[in-house]
Amino acid sequence: MPRQRPFLTVVVFLLFVVPLLSCGGSQHSADELYVLVSANIQVPYWKAAAAGMSQTAGQLKVRYEFVGPDEYNPQAEKDAFEKALTKKPTGILVSAADAKVLIESINKAIAAGIPVITIDSDAPDSKRLFFIGTNNYQAGLAGGARLATELKGKGNVVVFTMPAQTNLVDRLRGYRAALDEHPQIKITRVVDIAGDPRIVFDTTTAILGKDREKVDAFVCLEAQGGKEVATVLNSNKVTNKIVIAMDTDPDTLEWIRKGVIVATISQKPYTMSSFGLRVLDEFYHNKLNTLSGDFSKDSFAPVPAFVDTGSALVDKSNVENFIQMKQAATGAGN
Repeated sequence: MPRQRPFLTVVVFLLFVVPLLSCGGSQHSADELYVLVSANIQVPYWKAAAAGMSQTAGQLKVRYEFVGPDEYNPQAEKDAFEKALTKKPTGILVSAADAKVLIESINKAIAAGIPVITIDSDAPDSKRLFFIGTNNYQAGLAGGARLATELKGKGNVVVFTMPAQTNLVDRLRGYRAALDEHPQIKITRVVDIAGDPRIVFDTTTAILGKDREKVDAFVCLEAQGGKEVATVLNSNKVTNKIVIAMDTDPDTLEWIRKGVIVATISQKPYTMSSFGLRVLDEFYHNKLNTLSGDFSKDSFAPVPAFVDTGSALVDKSNVENFIQMKQAATGAGN
């Protein structure tokens, strides 16, 4: 029963690892330095992750840094990772904008004895210890099921994505699997936005303009696309299109409030970084025998292959409650 594995993994992890995380509080040292590396670090999604990192580092009384480019730039992210390595950090959390670009750097860190955990977007072919994040296939299934309901089983769909990111690949797989049960719903275009939300804006504008492409729904598999589609639809006074977004950018939530975006799929970047930091801190105080094992295939591995932090649909029925919870956790406005 494959769908139960992430849940079971989390149960085992919580039973055997989390109790350790509360131990040795007096051992924490200001000399410990943990680094979170990502791209697009100024977007709201990563600001939530930064809040999780900051608050947890404060509780543990350890140092942290959050580094990476302000835009989608896999090479710049690699450069930030390499620069972080020169500081010999205690541990690294990284979200792989392009897994292939980061493999060498991640493996170099492991070889140097620095534990690396991927969060949000995995680099499964690297020697990272394991992945903490969303079960993106399941998130895609949930989005696809909602899309099928909104389309009443029939329509043409345009998908905005970034094929280099493994998490987005898994989301699209989930959408396709959900839509397999609805043969009259067709994904007619898959658009690579290359990390540039302007591509979403321009493509949507062209579809509504001279192209007059028959599109009934737009699916955005990353955080910045939904609000761009909604802006174009609203500007053109188009009300008969379905939009399913990803993540909880404040503008995305506002478009849900206004009824332009039907729903979005929320993730837990705050949880990913907070929990990831606690695990890295535990590995520092209670070191693994080795960092270089193939833990994903080892039946007696000291770490799981994957920790699912969960996801949920946010729509008009629960958007206000979600905003309140977000403000309470991060101190961020809507």
